[in-house]
Amino acid sequence: MTAERPVGLTRDAGFQIGVSRTLPYPPEAVWALLTSPGGAALWLGPGARLGDRVGGPVTAADGSTGELRSLHPGSRIRLTWQPAGRAGSTTVQLTVTPAGGGTVLRFHQERLDDPAERARQREHWRSVIDAVAAELAPHRGRTE
Repeated sequence: MTAERPVGLTRDAGFQIGVSRTLPYPPEAVWALLTSPGGAALWLGPGARLGDRVGGPVTAADGSTGELRSLHPGSRIRLTWQPAGRAGSTTVQLTVTPAGGGTVLRFHQERLDDPAERARQREHWRSVIDAVAAELAPHRGRTE
């Protein structure tokens, strides 16, 4: 008999977490925010710089670093991410998908160390989506 695998533990990518929500905004508006300097700060931290070239650096003011691994403009960004003070990097993927007049915003993160880090990151990504929704709220109803 094999022991059950803890929730969120993968065979080869450590612990992972995925958080998503459907927002009542067009995908173009969500994407534009998340890839702007202010929007990147919402999900990567103050002073975040995403870059626009696969293989290029991703940085934040607190010393967090990463590398842009994949970029599909308008729909997906995948990057390695090593928060300042963390021993190794994680992999973060952001996707923006049209959904019935709105947008599904999803963050997926893998290579987390343990269930505690997984729980912290679940709350982080939920807070990020809350912040994105709050940032876009004043523009609701405007034509993009």
